[in-house]
Amino acid sequence: MPSVLVVEDDPSIRQSLIEVLAEHGYAVRSAGDGFGALREVTQSAFDAVVLDLGLPDLDGGDALRMIRGISSVPVLVATARDDETEIIRLLDAGADDYLVKPFSGGQLVARLSAVLRRTSHLAPAPAAHPAGGSRPAAGAEPLRPVTVGELAVDPGARTAHLSGRELRLTRREFDLLAFLARHPGQVVSKRLLLTEVWREPYVDDQTVDVHLSSLRRKLGERAAAPRYLLTVRGVGIKLVAPR
Repeated sequence: MPSVLVVEDDPSIRQSLIEVLAEHGYAVRSAGDGFGALREVTQSAFDAVVLDLGLPDLDGGDALRMIRGISSVPVLVATARDDETEIIRLLDAGADDYLVKPFSGGQLVARLSAVLRRTSHLAPAPAAHPAGGSRPAAGAEPLRPVTVGELAVDPGARTAHLSGRELRLTRREFDLLAFLARHPGQVVSKRLLLTEVWREPYVDDQTVDVHLSSLRRKLGERAAAPRYLLTVRGVGIKLVAPR
């Protein structure tokens, strides 16, 4: 039974979230503020944390960074803002995924299940060519380092360096970059990225767009002036060496 910490200051909303998750087989504990959440994470091992950002004692982003400083537990944040700047800030702070309020219990369970699938060690599916109808598995190929231009990605060590400088990537940003690095020069659709990196084939493409935007920024480029991440309009994205 997966264990989840729900961090929500509103008692009625907190109770509703607890009931929804309990009905779907989760063992749930809760906290009503940021410091209570930190105390729970320190004292107990959770499979995931659902973190509301509107906390009475700490800014939600600060609470997220503090949690990430003491634990690698997957964190699903709930935010009332859906603009790209806010979402990138949360991902940079260590969030594994986000939900924009208001959301249904079904959305919460689906996103939480997806986060747990992505962060668990699953047996890989059979590998295949990424541009075709079948799907390559994330772990089917040897975890060997890949170099594209001045970008070096080491999936085994989970590190990425650009011109010798280590990039500070979130877990999802690294998974995205590593998947593209295994197929340099090949166009990969957003649907395939959602299926293989997020393991969510039916989620909106905006999820990929947000992470690509953040990854581009850390690679020192923009969508209007790409160097490594080249968008093929209407098809997908590919990792290439700058010319």
